[in-house]
Amino acid sequence: MSLLNFNASEVTPSTVLAPIPAGKYAAIINDSGMRPIKSGSGQYLLLEFEIIEGEYTGRKLWDRLPLEHTNPEAVRIARADLSAVCHAVNVMTPKDSVELHNIPLVIVVKCRKSQDDETVSEIKGYEAYTQPEPVVAPLPQRHSSLREKFAPAAPVVEPLAQRYAPLREELARQAQQQSAWTQNRSR
Repeated sequence: MSLLNFNASEVTPSTVLAPIPAGKYAAIINDSGMRPIKSGSGQYLLLEFEIIEGEYTGRKLWDRLPLEHTNPEAVRIARADLSAVCHAVNVMTPKDSVELHNIPLVIVVKCRKSQDDETVSEIKGYEAYTQPEPVVAPLPQRHSSLREKFAPAAPVVEPLAQRYAPLREELARQAQQQSAWTQNRSR
C-alpha cells in the first residue's frame, strides 16, 4: 500500500487522442536523438514532430530513422528520409540533429492498421514549408451607410445645361416680347 497524497479534482484527466488523419501538416522537429535498436542491430535517429498549424496544432508524431543498422537497405531508406528532412528545412550538412529543430516543414501523414487492428498515423514524407500568403481584406468604406442615408437625391453640382435652362427660357421669352414690341412699333 502506498500513500499518494493526490487530489484528482486538481488535475485534468487524460484522454485518448484519435489518430491524425492522412494529409499534409506544417510541423517542426522539437526533439531528436540517437537510440539503440532493441534487437541490438544498430541505432536509429528518433525525430519528434509537433504540428504547428490547423486543427491538430500541438499534436506530436515521431519518426525513427535507422541510420546504423545491419540491413543496408534499411540504412539507405533512412538516409533518403533524412535527406528529405534536410532539404525541407534547408539544412544540407547538419553536424547534430539539433540543427534541424524549430524550422517549419511539411510532414506527409498516412494512416494504417496496426497489429492490434487500430488506426495509427505515420509520417511518410517531408516537404518544404511555404509561408501562406496573407489574406488582405479590402479596407472598409467608412460611414458608407451614413453616406447612403444622407446623400442628396440629385447630385450637388448640376450639369451646366440643366443649370442654365431656366435662364435660356427667360431670354427666349424676352426675345419674343421684344420682337412683338418692335413689330408693334413699326406699325
